[in-house]
Amino acid sequence: MSTASSNVDAKNDEIPADLLELTAAIEALPVEHRIRLLPSLRRVTESSVRRRRILSLVQEALGQLRLDMKYLVFDLEATRRERDEFLEKLNNLGDGSES
Repeated sequence: MSTASSNVDAKNDEIPADLLELTAAIEALPVEHRIRLLPSLRRVTESSVRRRRILSLVQEALGQLRLDMKYLVFDLEATRRERDEFLEKLNNLGDGSES
């Protein structure tokens, strides 16, 4: 029973408060009105939950992209330093052979 309760709590956390209020208001309506409104409410609720999940995935992907970019910039800077050191050594060798 606690598992079902925690699933309901988790699902309610995903649903915005406005939709929960709307659900409560629709549940208070007479049956004939509820029957007409509940399918639309279900679609809106599912859409809202889906959008929240997509937003979460996008935020996670952006966070990973930012981290990847930091690693790439670090690697690029290290590669540039290595190139500059190599060119300096190459120039020093070239200067030494000319004299």
